[in-house]
Order: sequence, then C-alpha cells, then structure tokens
Amino acid sequence: MGFCKRLVPLTMAGCALFALAACGGNGAVPNGLTGGNPASQLAGSDASVASPADNTSILKLLKKDVVIGTTTDPTNGDTGPRALAVVKTGYVLKKGQLLLCNFENKSGTAGQGTTIDVFNPVAGSSAATFTQSSDVEGCDGAAVSDGNSVYGAGATSKEVAEFEPDGKLKKTYGAPIEVPFADGDAFCNKPYRPENIFVGDSKDGDVVKFGISVYGSPKEVQIISGFAVNKGSGWSVLGPSGFQYDGCKDTLYVVDGVNDTIVAVSHVSALLEKDEIVVEKGGKTFKCKYPKTSCATLVYSGKPLDAPVASALLPNGNLIVANTAGGNTLVELTPAGKVLDTKVVDKSKTAGIFGLVATGTGDSNTALFFTDTNSNNLQELEQ
Repeated sequence: MGFCKRLVPLTMAGCALFALAACGGNGAVPNGLTGGNPASQLAGSDASVASPADNTSILKLLKKDVVIGTTTDPTNGDTGPRALAVVKTGYVLKKGQLLLCNFENKSGTAGQGTTIDVFNPVAGSSAATFTQSSDVEGCDGAAVSDGNSVYGAGATSKEVAEFEPDGKLKKTYGAPIEVPFADGDAFCNKPYRPENIFVGDSKDGDVVKFGISVYGSPKEVQIISGFAVNKGSGWSVLGPSGFQYDGCKDTLYVVDGVNDTIVAVSHVSALLEKDEIVVEKGGKTFKCKYPKTSCATLVYSGKPLDAPVASALLPNGNLIVANTAGGNTLVELTPAGKVLDTKVVDKSKTAGIFGLVATGTGDSNTALFFTDTNSNNLQELEQ
C-alpha cells in the first residue's frame, strides 16, 4: 500500500495506526459513498475498503438506563465529567474499566478540574482517583493506550499529559497544540502497528497527531486545519472532537459541532505533514495535498445533528453522536450517513452529554456508557 511506504522512516513496519475502537467486528467507512447525503461524494474515496452497512439500530435495543456511579472525585471533590475512555487491554488497569476527566473543581468552576478518575463498569461503582495534576487542568480529553498509559487533555493547562499506568506523570505534549479539546488512543491489534494520538484544538480548529510507540521522541504535527471553532468559553466551547477510529480500515471520524457535520478521514495514518488536509469554510469540502493517499469526506451534515461534541464507534461500525448542546440527544448513523435512530438521555436544556464510549463484540452485547454533567453521573445504556 502506497501510504505505508511514506511511514517507513517513522515506524518499524512503516504503518502506524491510531484507534478509538478495537478492530474486531468494526465495519468500514465506504469513503465517498454516503447514501442519501450527496454532498459527501468528495475526493479521496476508496470504495475498495467498503463493507456492507449494518442497518440494525443498536440505539433502539438499548432500553435500560443504569447509573454506574457518581463522578465526584473522592480526593478533591472535582466535578463536571467530560471525556470517557475504556481500557481494552489489562495490565495495571483492568480490561473494561472506564476513565473520565473532570472539567470543574469542587466549587463547580469550569476549567479548573484537575483529576482523572477510574470506574469499574458495573452499577454501584465508586470513582477512584487515577491522577490529580495541574498538567490536565480543565481536563476535557482522556485516552488509554494499549500499554495502559493514560493521556489527559487540559484546556486550561494547554497541553496533553501522558501518565504511567500507576498515575505518575511521564511526559507532556505541547506546540503546535494550543487549546486541546479532545484526544484519544487505542490500537488495531495487529503486529508492527504502533499507535498514534490525535488531538483536537478548540483555538484554531486544527487536528494534531503524534506517535506514542515509535523510535526516538514523538513529534507533534498539525496534519489537519480549518475545522470550525466557536470561540466559546467553559462548557460552551465547540471545535473538532468526538474522534473515533476504525483501525482495520484506517479511517478517522471527526465531529464538527459548529457546522453540525461528521467527517471521515481515509488512510489517516498516512498523514505526516502540516496542513495535509484543509477543511474549507462550511465544513463540507476539503483540500488534500495527496488525495490519492489520504483525504476527507463528508459523512453527514445537518439535522438531527445539533451542536454535537461526543461520539462512539459501535462494534458493528455504526456511530452514535451526542447532541451535547442540542437537547442531549443521541443520534445513531451508519458510516454511509443513514440515520437509524435518536434518543434523548437527559431532558435538561443544559448541555450535559460530553463523553461516550461503546463496548461489546457485536449487536447482541453492545452497551453504551456516557457522562452526564448535569447529574454528575456515569451512566450506561444496555440491552
């Protein structure tokens, strides 16, 4: 594959991958094919990687809403749960455990939370402090690597911090990251494929990438620019977020809460240079330096999307997106842009659903976890 050849200098096998969901059972993005959404028939399509869409609505099957536990940090009382991540391989942390960021401090001041908590994924669980650090002040992004390293994004600290599996600070990542809004990590579970981290920036709409298991020191590179930002403050900030990755197809999904769009980036591991992809005004068209290697396509635009922030990739390859500021409604779509279902999970008019993650191996055992800042709870939708 041509795009792997470009990676040889950076990785042992020349094909680094970032993932927010494990490969097993995930569907593919039929790049350039978006069903009833013709605006997404854009450059960079690769129909050869498409898999048949699964039109089964998982959201319709998730009828039971279970409270896992309160998200108030037991160490310093931080509140305001945001980004959510699941542990996929157990070493120090246990497989299936959940980690979340706290964006507020004990007094409820947005942007001053400094803790990441860990939960067991069962009802009645109590939050345990994974780490407390000024390096993740205003924590709005959390990710767990294959080796159990944890990456927290701090909107106020303006950096991404890497922590050892025991919670000790290992390293921080900065420029060209300015105000991190979301991050994530996982693995494709295939030999010789190191991981990358992707970080969304709420100041300028960039997406920054750095490798975490490559020779030498990882280098932060701004690979995508032009996603819309709203210049909001506190909980009202919108920018590129909701990163979800189909590792086996090397496709990254990005949520744009300003333009109410979902974008798919094909062969994202091939992106190595500044501004390789530029999102044009409106968020529906894209300029790509190497369109035969990697480009972006529009998956979906418009209603029922309404100021989305978080998303989750289901085991069958479908997406669930949270309309965070738009009524706390979950929207399920296929990778081809077909809306399957919607569900309101918090009737409050205040934005509350900022973290989503899906677990399971197939349609019959998929579950969806989400954070609710209005109740300060971690909750689960299950079948």
